[in-house]
Amino acid sequence: MAAPMWNTATRRSDPPPMKHIARKRFGQHFLSDPGIIDAIVRAIAPRPGQPMVEIGPGLAALTQPLVERLGRLTVIELDRDLAARLRQHGQLDVIESDVLKVDFARVAEALAAPKIRVVGNLPYNISTPILFHLLEHVQVIEDQHFMLQKEVIDRMVAQPATAAYGRLSVMLQWRYAMEDVLFVPPESFDPPPKVDSAVVRMLPHAQPVAVDVALLSELVQVAFSQRRKLLRHSLGRWLEGRGHGGGFDTQRRAEEVPVQEYVALAQQLAPA
Repeated sequence: MAAPMWNTATRRSDPPPMKHIARKRFGQHFLSDPGIIDAIVRAIAPRPGQPMVEIGPGLAALTQPLVERLGRLTVIELDRDLAARLRQHGQLDVIESDVLKVDFARVAEALAAPKIRVVGNLPYNISTPILFHLLEHVQVIEDQHFMLQKEVIDRMVAQPATAAYGRLSVMLQWRYAMEDVLFVPPESFDPPPKVDSAVVRMLPHAQPVAVDVALLSELVQVAFSQRRKLLRHSLGRWLEGRGHGGGFDTQRRAEEVPVQEYVALAQQLAPA
């Protein structure tokens, strides 16, 4: 078997290993700080035999310590060169695909697991679409630990009446309990990104409030479409168009409305 990609030892007759050049179109920034890697693994706390999926394993900096503890790991990698390297590792199951096209319910089924753990250093240029894609599969997810741009995590965990509170906050807080567990500076990566990063822990609520997700999403998107104006200019008109009889205070801005009020409004609007 060929040596794994993280094994830097070479025989004298071997050519020097080729360095993988980070591809901007994939938003690649490879984690390289051993102390940060160790802290992330401790936050994830993998245990032998747990069904886990890593998104964007890259150069396997996080992959190797994870699989050492798990025994086996499924990874999703779009970059064909990296996917080829990862296949050399006997303990990895490689899905070479755009993560936005992956059906996580089918992945869980293939792993014979009712729920899977999902981790990864998400590409910053498509992190929000990935989070919404996973939201569609949350019923088969036990928990999520992701490296993200810190500004995105600030928005995810933001409280009402703050500048960071928005559509992402509402849609994710309805379904997950979330916390920022680790700050990661730019110099922890190669190449260093131009922004600070952090790790977020996302635990799906065991008994989420039942709601029409598409309706809630549309409602929240309309509400935050003119966030500097009072809701009567955006959501108020949208509610009138749907024949809503009132009872919802539109004399405030979108960021002043708590998550539970948006969810309750979506429940009221849902057809009987």
